[in-house]
Amino acid sequence: MTIKLVSNAKQWARTIKRDVHAVWLSARDPCTPWFAKALAVVVAAYAVSPIDLIPDFIPVLGYVDDIIIVPLGIMLVVRLIPPEVISEHRETAAKATERPVSRMAAGVFITLWIVCAALLSAIYL
Repeated sequence: MTIKLVSNAKQWARTIKRDVHAVWLSARDPCTPWFAKALAVVVAAYAVSPIDLIPDFIPVLGYVDDIIIVPLGIMLVVRLIPPEVISEHRETAAKATERPVSRMAAGVFITLWIVCAALLSAIYL
């Protein structure tokens, strides 16, 4: 039972990883509508960012974005992208061995945390 559960979880994680890459590629495709491109860039950048909105060291809540928010964002973006475009990029992503890395998204989240810390210290000091 637990072996099957672990196997299913690994397969789900591989599918999410592939779809993040496919969404990233779809954001650059001229056949993708502009609103889907904008959301795709945000979702893919957040998914590959090493910095989370909710840090993983916070018990339970730290993994909410990894388990719920990212997959829901991917599902929404996939629905907005034309089926032929997403299927083409899913095939490409499945063949790829490396996932895209977003240093810009990491910078945005680091800046966000610094601004929040500065605001909190200004309020409470």
